Amino acid sequence: MHFLPEKIDDYVVKHSQQEPAILQELTRETWQKVLNPRMLSGAFQGRVLSMISKLIRPKNVLEIGTYTGYSALSIAEGLAGNGVIHTIDKNEELYSLQSKYFEKSGYQDQIQQYVGNALEIIPTIEDRFDLVFIDADKSNYINYFNLIIDKMNPGGVILSDNVLWSGKVVEKLDPKDIDTKVLLEYNTLLNQDARIETVLLPIRDGLTVSRVK
Repeated sequence: MHFLPEKIDDYVVKHSQQEPAILQELTRETWQKVLNPRMLSGAFQGRVLSMISKLIRPKNVLEIGTYTGYSALSIAEGLAGNGVIHTIDKNEELYSLQSKYFEKSGYQDQIQQYVGNALEIIPTIEDRFDLVFIDADKSNYINYFNLIIDKMNPGGVILSDNVLWSGKVVEKLDPKDIDTKVLLEYNTLLNQDARIETVLLPIRDGLTVSRVK
């Protein structure tokens, strides 16, 4: 979902860093072989994730929602030398594709893959996090936040994707639309929780940056 006029959006993309070749290759294979390829972070948002990671230089990262690994590889570009990404996805069929590109990238020793329910896996990870990227089932965003907030290091950053949800957050709410209902509550939570400071960026489908105080 793009909220900028097409010409402006094209200009923004053309005047931003281009994605590495390995991510271009991963994008092609995802579109060829995987269902719902629009779930990819994509080149522009990937560069945003990379830039944020490079500014933070995180040692411990948690990603909720691996998909085919595009966002994990983007974030890995900014890892501290001994940094680790814990990335979780419920779809075991994607594990081998993720692994293939993690190995190609050279980051395989710094990326720990998990398959299963993130709500069950997160409590088993003992690390405290410098950076968290939430990009999974929207109905659990609040549950994910409540699980991770006390596992964040001071100054740590929580990135939340799809928080504009194709513009549905400003439309009349369908009572049966649980995802939009939860996102509305989640966006309010991020804006009001005294433990963090938040800015919502209209990047692609909406990306919130929340810094832990």
